[in-house]
Amino acid sequence: MSLLRSPIFEVPPTAGLPPLWRDLFPSSTPSLAERAAVFVGVDDIQIECSGTAALVVALSALRRRSDRMSVVVPAYTCPLVAIAIAHCGLKVRLCDLAPDHFDMDSAALAAACDNDTLAIIPTHLAGRVANVDVALACARRVGAFVIEDAAQALGARSGTASVGITGDIGFFSLAAGKGLTLYEGGLLVARDPELRVQLRRCHDELVAASAAWEFRRATQLVGYHLLYRPRGLWLAYGWPRRRALNAGALTAAVGDDFSLSIPLHLVGAWRQGVGARAFSRLSDFQYELATRAQQRITRLAQIPGVKVLRDGDNAQGTWPFLLLAMSDQGMRDAALARLWSTSLGVSRLFIHALPDYPYLASIVPRADVPNARVFAARTLTISNSPWLDDERFAHICRVLEEVTAGSR
Repeated sequence: MSLLRSPIFEVPPTAGLPPLWRDLFPSSTPSLAERAAVFVGVDDIQIECSGTAALVVALSALRRRSDRMSVVVPAYTCPLVAIAIAHCGLKVRLCDLAPDHFDMDSAALAAACDNDTLAIIPTHLAGRVANVDVALACARRVGAFVIEDAAQALGARSGTASVGITGDIGFFSLAAGKGLTLYEGGLLVARDPELRVQLRRCHDELVAASAAWEFRRATQLVGYHLLYRPRGLWLAYGWPRRRALNAGALTAAVGDDFSLSIPLHLVGAWRQGVGARAFSRLSDFQYELATRAQQRITRLAQIPGVKVLRDGDNAQGTWPFLLLAMSDQGMRDAALARLWSTSLGVSRLFIHALPDYPYLASIVPRADVPNARVFAARTLTISNSPWLDDERFAHICRVLEEVTAGSR
């Protein structure tokens, strides 16, 4: 049977840390917060039920310090960022991207910030390290805060320091597929001790225990251990994705169709213990991902019309997948037509720029963001999972070469 459509072997779109059954029987020490704090390099980390919940807590804490209402975000980022802003009663303000990049355009960012700006949220997209310094300069000019969205970048570093701690607040996601996972979970950090106290106080006021949610997440975590392997992912990921693609439901195919309701609940001790045990393997796993990514970037660089997004000088991101920008949308669409429905782990990151999601129309303003729209139209992703072996990766490269050759 063809390796491209094998019903018993599916490569995930992103390289999550493979779970081990022994993780489900954790010891009590050190705790998840202790292990995470050491990993990130901070004194204290706050555990939340998701990266989105961490952002809600952060924005809620900042709103109590200011009467400002606007939050500036990249026009191409996860829809959950906009949903979290709206959840807090705040206003989304969009900033276009720099040309051919995921960073916010510096001139557009300066224009977007004013005396109503509460916070700016630069995004470490796809494990790549964002330029936080530009956001900090704009924020300091208008008296705003910087919240680093490091949801996809736990383990990434800028210089010698972890991402997430350059700005005033940072958050990471422990969702399925984002490296280490509790199935859903988040980490929240702040540099200033007073702000850390306010984040903790806000958490205590907003977040309560929920037996129903914890049972649901615990069950999902066990299911993740059962199915997060090539012979289980076809059922959990491959079959639903292909069904969505056949129906033309692209947002469903990548999981962009989020609810506008955000669960806020405590993370139980057992799931925290599972995450704490898995942390011991994360550094070695990420080193393997980085080594494989560099080898595959070298191969992809030989294909005209294909650009792999990399980090700037003195930055080392994580590599859950490779984010590629093609020369034009037609070339990107031609590649996806041959690869997206296969079992090779090729996908898209986010389907649209934020103002182009119909279900976000009530919370995201219409805006002219041409660079973000071009970025959405020209990019695709290739999994960096260890289960995408050399034979499968070589096939992807051949398809890209044929597509780019046919476009010249």
